[in-house]
Amino acid sequence: MKVTIKRHTTEPETTEVLVDYEVALEGATLLEVLTHIKTKLDPSLAFSSGCRSAVCGSCAMRANGREVLACTYHPQEGDLIEPLRNMPVIRDLVVDVEAAQQTNARARAWSSESCENVTVTPADEKANELQSDCILCGSCYSACPVFEAKPEFLGPFALTRSWRYVTDAREQEVPEKIETVQTNGIWDCTLCNECVPVCPQGIAPKQDIVMLRNKSGVMGFMDPSFASGFGGGGFDAGGFPDFGSPAF
Repeated sequence: MKVTIKRHTTEPETTEVLVDYEVALEGATLLEVLTHIKTKLDPSLAFSSGCRSAVCGSCAMRANGREVLACTYHPQEGDLIEPLRNMPVIRDLVVDVEAAQQTNARARAWSSESCENVTVTPADEKANELQSDCILCGSCYSACPVFEAKPEFLGPFALTRSWRYVTDAREQEVPEKIETVQTNGIWDCTLCNECVPVCPQGIAPKQDIVMLRNKSGVMGFMDPSFASGFGGGGFDAGGFPDFGSPAF
C-alpha cells in the first residue's frame, strides 16, 4: 500500500514536499502505518500520538482532505496524509494547537461561580453530557472556514464548551458567559456545518452555536449585523427597529 505524506520543515527555511511510502501492512490504523514508517523506513518523520484509544486527540491530522484521528482511521491505497489546517505546522504532521486551545480561555469556557446546593438531576446531566466529551483534538478548527479567515474567532469547540457550562444547572454566571460569546463568537459563525462531520466524538458545534444564539436572544442580545441592516439604528426599548428621527 502506498501512502503520501506532506512533509513540512521550517529549517533552514519553510519547505513542503510530498513523500511517498510503500507499506506492507494489512488492516492497520494510520497510526500503526506512521509508526512503521518511522521505525522501519524513515526515522525523521514527525507526528504526534498519545493514548492510541481515541481519547487524547493528539493524533488528529487530515487524510484526503478530511480530519481524522490516526489511531482510528484505516488508510487506503493512495491516501494523502497532511497536518491539520489553520494552525502553525511545527514539523511534518505536528501542529501547534495552542492558539486554538486558548479560545477556551477567551470564551470563559469553564465552571466559575456555581451553586453547590443545587440538586443535579439525571436530566441535568444529560443536558450537556455530549459536550463534555470534547477531547480538544482541534479537528473542528482545522475544518472551520471562519477560523481560517478570522483567527480571533472563538471557534467550534470553545463555543461548544461555553454551551456546556451555560446549561450546567449549578452555573451562576450564565449572563457573563453569554455576553462573552457575543464578540468574535456566535454571530460570526456561518453555520456551514463543516465542523460537525469531523468531530470524532459525534458533537455538533453548529447545533450548540444555534442554541447559544437562541439563549442570547432570550437574554436581550442580538446579531450586530441584523441591527446594522436597519441603518445602524439598533432597536428601541420595545424591541422594534429604531430608524431614528425623520429628516424634513
